[in-house]
Order: sequence, then C-alpha cells, then structure tokens
Amino acid sequence: MLQGKVAVVTGSTSGIGLGIAAALAADGAAIMLNGFGDAGAIERLKRDLAERHGIKAGYSAADMSKPAQIRELVAAAEHELGSVDILVNNAGIQHVAPVESFPEDKWDAIIAVNLSAAFHASKAAIPAMKRRGWGRIINIASTHGLVASAEKAAYVAAKHGIIGLTKVVAIETANAGITCNAICPGWVLTPLVQRQVEARARERGQTVEQAKNALLAEKQPMLRFTTPENLGALACFLCSDAAATMTGEALPMDGGWLAQ
Repeated sequence: MLQGKVAVVTGSTSGIGLGIAAALAADGAAIMLNGFGDAGAIERLKRDLAERHGIKAGYSAADMSKPAQIRELVAAAEHELGSVDILVNNAGIQHVAPVESFPEDKWDAIIAVNLSAAFHASKAAIPAMKRRGWGRIINIASTHGLVASAEKAAYVAAKHGIIGLTKVVAIETANAGITCNAICPGWVLTPLVQRQVEARARERGQTVEQAKNALLAEKQPMLRFTTPENLGALACFLCSDAAATMTGEALPMDGGWLAQ
C-alpha cells in the first residue's frame, strides 16, 4: 500500500516509535529511524527491517531538542531515501514532579522534545510534501493531550500543544494533498512500562498481572494495554486512501480512559 513512500519516524529505536516504523515498513514504506541506543543494536534493527520487508532503511541520531539537527534529519531522509512522504513525530521524554518543585531545565527539555520538535520537523517536511501533492503527518500525542494528570505539567502542556499544532497544520495543508492527525494513546505496554509494572509488583508484593491491572484501573475501564502494534496499525490507516479526508483529528486509543 505504501510502496514508493518514505517515512521518517522520530524516537523509533524502541517502544511506540519502533512499532509504528515496523508497521509502515510492513506496508511497503522506506523508513528513516531516529533515536538513541547501542549503535550495533540499531544497525541490526535497521538491517532487520530492510530484509524482512524488502524496503530501504536509514538511521539518524539527530537530537530532537536541536532544531538544526531536526532539519538535518529531514534532509538526510530526502537525500538517502528520496523523499519524506510520511512524518511521524513520536519522540518524547517525561519527568514527574509537582509544579512548585518542577525543575526548570526539565520543563524546557520536555517542551523542546515533545512539542517544539514536531513543529521543526513539520516545517522542514511540508514544502516538499506540497510540491509532490501528497503527505501524511502523524503526531503522537497522548490522552494527556486531552485531559490532565497531577505532577505532569510539562508533559501535559506539551501534549495539549501537539494537538493544537496538529489542527493548525491540518487547516493550512487541507488542499495540498496533506493530512495531519494526532494519535492519543492511553497506557501502552512498552519495555519501559513493563519495567515499571515489574517494579510496582515487587514493591507491593503483587504478581505482575495484579500490578498491571491495578495500574490500568487507575485510568482505564478496559484492563488491557494498547500495544505499539495497535498504534502502528492506526498509523497505517491514517496513511491510506481511506483516511484521505481525515485531518486535524485527535484519535484516542485508550481503553475507554476518555469515555469516563
């Protein structure tokens, strides 16, 4: 379905980003990976995606807090893979603290990576998308782009901002063959969250399954994690012709979190 298209997925060496990159590759898109990690592991990951799906794959270590490096990421994808047709702004970081003790450097870093990076990447990618008359921008927001939780001031502010940015980009590109949408996951079972669950189980003397259910029940009626593969499937749909008139939307995949 996406043969001939090129996707840049930020923060894609693990977790949600990797799940989305793998799904787009399975649909035929060439992939530019981005993120931190062991160089050998990333090279194996890139090679595996290319061989498994018969696509081209590249990698950029661009730091998503640095606008110049974000521009270089987009330029590298265009140079190495031929274009940037799909941009998935996924990179994100987190810090938890009450507002009155929230470190200012953490605030600045979270806003830079979780919000400003999506602006810089979109700004860099849109002109060529307009020239080609086709583009898909997918911003990975969160349920926290629509509702708040305590002690997550910077993350919630950034994710609310991502949804606002999504709407503006959608309006500005509505007749250019480009769509821009936000995906809003609830709890996602990434390796990081799995480790949090296991730690919680140890601390509370629970089984891992009990700890999972307790964590989910704090927010979600459905006691089931969303997976990176679920999010990848939704991203593929947003890139399909079936979603050609879907733009400016914030799409929850959250086990009923926002239904309450």
